[in-house]
Amino acid sequence: MPSGSDYVLALRDKSLNGTPVELVHVDELRVVSTPRTSGEDVEYTQTLAEVESELPPILVHRPTMRVVDGVHRLRAAQANGQTCIMVRYFDGDATDADLLAVALNVSHGRPLSLEDRIAAAERIFASHPQWSDRAVAAVAGLSTRRVSEIRQNVVGAPPHTDRRIGLDGRSRPVDSSHGRELAGRLIQENPTASLRVIARQAGISPATVADVRSRVMRGEDPVPARRRRNPADRNTAHQPAARPPQQRHDGTRSPEELGSAFDALRRDPSMRLNEMGRHILRMLDAASMVAQDRQRFVESVPAHCKPQMSELVHGYAQVWELFARDLKDHGAESA
Repeated sequence: MPSGSDYVLALRDKSLNGTPVELVHVDELRVVSTPRTSGEDVEYTQTLAEVESELPPILVHRPTMRVVDGVHRLRAAQANGQTCIMVRYFDGDATDADLLAVALNVSHGRPLSLEDRIAAAERIFASHPQWSDRAVAAVAGLSTRRVSEIRQNVVGAPPHTDRRIGLDGRSRPVDSSHGRELAGRLIQENPTASLRVIARQAGISPATVADVRSRVMRGEDPVPARRRRNPADRNTAHQPAARPPQQRHDGTRSPEELGSAFDALRRDPSMRLNEMGRHILRMLDAASMVAQDRQRFVESVPAHCKPQMSELVHGYAQVWELFARDLKDHGAESA
């Protein structure tokens, strides 16, 4: 039986919907655990019990008859005096059933709280220490940055491994510096080689190769300074001769720093899984393009349009500043 975060997410998104639905007696079912740290929500159960339309089938782990997803639907059926309930079965192992319970409750129904998702990530690290931060984040519904912090703070977590298993199920080194350097040399030797070919040769992902190619084309070091483990390596990292380091005495962040922050945000499932989040990511993507190559955008605007566009951009900049303040204020309230 295949396993991994990609397998769990595929089950959640596609595979399980095609499994047969069976009518099962409620006395045959077991409620052993739930990904919710506060346990069952009595008020939510009552809300479901009052729904007149038929609720979706619950998911049950066939080998143990344990309810994987749908405890509140089961309780609502029992409250209404039903003796049977519609069920879909999952035939995988118990560990994957636990992961599936988290992934399903992140993506639909009554969402898991932040506390629930953090607790789920801690359990995943205990059972799957070899999973990458991105893989854990995708299942638990957290940002990779938050998952990285959880990994460092988990008490009694197994020792860190030299390799991690990503979303695609492939094992890759935790430190990709060597692979990035090799990819950089391969790109310089053969600029037309495909991303996948170089990825296989360098032992890194195609996405990492794409980043390396972009950095090489800009005349930068294939390995970002923050990814170099040895501080001495950071000090001696290649600096492009045509571009001296920018001096930022005004406190603004460089395009590279903004790009890294944006990359982390757009990988967060909680942003990608709702329409408004996707709208915001598209706006930020456009802003990222301007930040990376501002001068080219300036030169592309016809001269007679530049004064009007300057006023328009200033106006939108004020709106963005208000938006940033609102986000900061709301973030402080919910912290």
